[in-house]
Amino acid sequence: MDHSGSPSAPARRMRGLVPAGPALLATVTRLIGVLLVPIAFCRAPGRARFLACQWALGLRFPAEDLRGLAPEALAAFTHARAEAFWRDGQLIGLTSGHRDAAEQRRIFAAEVRRTGSVSAARRRVLPPEESSHVRGLAVDVRPTEGAQWLERHGARYGLYRVYDNEWWHFEYRTAEPVRLPHPGGVAPLFPRGAAHGPPVRP
Repeated sequence: MDHSGSPSAPARRMRGLVPAGPALLATVTRLIGVLLVPIAFCRAPGRARFLACQWALGLRFPAEDLRGLAPEALAAFTHARAEAFWRDGQLIGLTSGHRDAAEQRRIFAAEVRRTGSVSAARRRVLPPEESSHVRGLAVDVRPTEGAQWLERHGARYGLYRVYDNEWWHFEYRTAEPVRLPHPGGVAPLFPRGAAHGPPVRP
């Protein structure tokens, strides 16, 4: 039987042992984080693992921009992803954080043009006066597994997923918000599971 052009059995076995794509990048990033701990210790002994994590993730996600986030949202996000990194080996990167009003207005206008109506656009994006991104309180994250980690553990840091249709979008809140179906959704009159009670402010 001619096996020319097909990988050998050892090569096939090796392929199963070596992570590929995102898994390889995650492994390399975690290794970099470990290697950076001594350097971070020289700079801030009490925060070495925290700093090493942020540096490693900055290398893994070089396009992310944490500037403009409100101080409390920035602290919540960076501490949550440090826990994810060191405790569970999970990487969490930022795809979008603070946006100025002009940028948010452009995004909203583009969505209105794409969908043909303001109400349809509001299912995906809010105008600047309503956007938590403009206030510096929202973070859009990646990858999916990182968002799943944040959904499970983010409440410890005040980070909550707030829309059913956006797995990537989290907001800093001082109390757990009512989950809405989409950005333009309206909060129910009563919290989930409550038969009666005072109305919940949207």
